[in-house]
Amino acid sequence: MTTGLKTPSNYYLQLTNTFPPRPINNEVELIATQSRIDSILDKKNITQDDKDYIKVLGILVYDYEQEHEPMPILRGIELIKALMKEGNLKPHNLIPIFGNESTVNKVLEKKQEITATQIQKLGDFFCISPIFFLTSE
Repeated sequence: MTTGLKTPSNYYLQLTNTFPPRPINNEVELIATQSRIDSILDKKNITQDDKDYIKVLGILVYDYEQEHEPMPILRGIELIKALMKEGNLKPHNLIPIFGNESTVNKVLEKKQEITATQIQKLGDFFCISPIFFLTSE
C-alpha cells in the first residue's frame, strides 16, 4: 500500500475520466486541453480538485509549448518594449534611466544608441542581467 498519497474524490475521478490527462502530441490536442482548462476556469466556484486538475493539465500544456513553441529570445530595444508592455509602463517611467522622455522615445524608435550606463540602469530597473539589453545590430 502506498502511503502519503491523498485518495482522489469522486469529483476528481470524474474530471480525469471525462478528459484524461495525457501527453500532448499536436496542436489539436493542445487546443482541446486549453479549452478544457478554460471551461473549468469559467466556473463560478473552483474547488481544490479543479485547481489540482488544472495544474496537471497546465503542466502538460507547458511541456508541449516548451518543446514545440519556444519563447523567442528578445534583446535590446525589443526586450525593453516587451518589458514595458508586460509591466504596463509608459516612456515617462524610464526617465530615471534616460534623463528625459525625448531620449526615451529616441531610444525606443532606434534613433539613439543606449549607453553603457543606461544598460546597467535598465538591468537594475527590470531586475535582469544588463547583458540582455546589448544588441548586435
